[in-house]
Amino acid sequence: MNVVNLNSARSGSASPCVHLNLNVRGLDTSATLAINEESSALQQAGKTIYRLGLGQSPFPVPDSVVAALQRNAHQKDYLPVRGLQALRSAVADFHSRVNGIERSADDVLIGPGSKELMFILQLVFYGDLVIPAPSWVSYSPQASIIGRQIRRVNTLAENGWRIQAEELEAICLEDPGRPRLLILNYPNNPVGITYSDAELKAIAMVTERYGMLVLSDEIYSELHYEGEHHSIARHYPQGTIISSGLSKWAGAGGWRLGTFLFPRGLRWLLDAMAVVASETFTTVSAPIQYAAIRAFEGGSDITDYLSRSRRILKGLGQSLTGRLRHMGCELADPEGGFYLFPDFSLHRERFAACGIKTSRDLCKQLLDDAGVACLPGTDFGRPATEFTVRMAYVDFDGERALIAADPETEIDEAFLYEYCPNLINAMDRIEVWLDRL
Repeated sequence: MNVVNLNSARSGSASPCVHLNLNVRGLDTSATLAINEESSALQQAGKTIYRLGLGQSPFPVPDSVVAALQRNAHQKDYLPVRGLQALRSAVADFHSRVNGIERSADDVLIGPGSKELMFILQLVFYGDLVIPAPSWVSYSPQASIIGRQIRRVNTLAENGWRIQAEELEAICLEDPGRPRLLILNYPNNPVGITYSDAELKAIAMVTERYGMLVLSDEIYSELHYEGEHHSIARHYPQGTIISSGLSKWAGAGGWRLGTFLFPRGLRWLLDAMAVVASETFTTVSAPIQYAAIRAFEGGSDITDYLSRSRRILKGLGQSLTGRLRHMGCELADPEGGFYLFPDFSLHRERFAACGIKTSRDLCKQLLDDAGVACLPGTDFGRPATEFTVRMAYVDFDGERALIAADPETEIDEAFLYEYCPNLINAMDRIEVWLDRL
């Protein structure tokens, strides 16, 4: 301790020195949350901002689920760490109904968002994290915080950035007995693609051969545009945990409720996660858990809600993809969720002339000059000098659009201009900006 600190200590005015965990030093706020806060600040300052940054569902929580929350607002008791029994049963029944996977309430763990459950999983499971590049922004930072090794599977744009079984096996062959956790997310954030059943089967053969643990992040499963989502757990049931929740398909991101479905043979892992949960978040909000039962039970109103949501998002995805390709971007056709991952590399020379050298530079200029908020590909694991950008097409009045999207209404350009004008305007702004470079 130097003299100044010693004197401060003697006078009773000393404060703790900076002693951050080395795994936390240098980490920034989650990119998706940071862009959302920056967009809000710019709007409050009077600037017109088109918000394609944070991937928050634009749709309201289904009325019947909101009503269930209102009926259970009085619930105040601590609930079991693993989650309300009736909710865990509803989650197990949901997966049986939509995925054909038979589990019981004892195979389910409820948490305050799937994000928290993913963190605890990486904490209690000792092994390398294996993810594709690109992948969701928080998988890698969570591993860094915990101190896990991170391996990125090589992917290619021409394959829609999908993991190929042979590339996954190449990693496993380096050290066949090494424990690994593969996180497979589909419909995908940031690209919007999904996997065919045949592709999932090929990946499952590799994971089973090397005893790899799989976390199948299926938070967007109910937003598959054709309603034909397949789970890899059907091909590798003994080694796959399915992650879901209410944030994306039920529009309830702020409710913070996530679910993990385990195979019975991984009960040891569920038990360990429950121990950590008991020492951290304790339990998920009681009213939210009671209301979530209604969401997972489904019914005709939920079916109609999902049908309308899918039709709107599919129409938007196709329209915006066409606009971006017209601007010279390369990108995959979206198959679910609400994300696009265009590559603006065709404009590399013009960008260089303007001092735009990285995808982060590109996003900064789009925000400053065009008022369009989006995220650079580097936040998702892509090289900094690759001009990929993630766009979340969620900046519209979801409630108004849902009401209008009855089965007899065509989701055409006229519909999109009427009910999703901010997204159309955002494309206009980007196109004008590119033309002026």
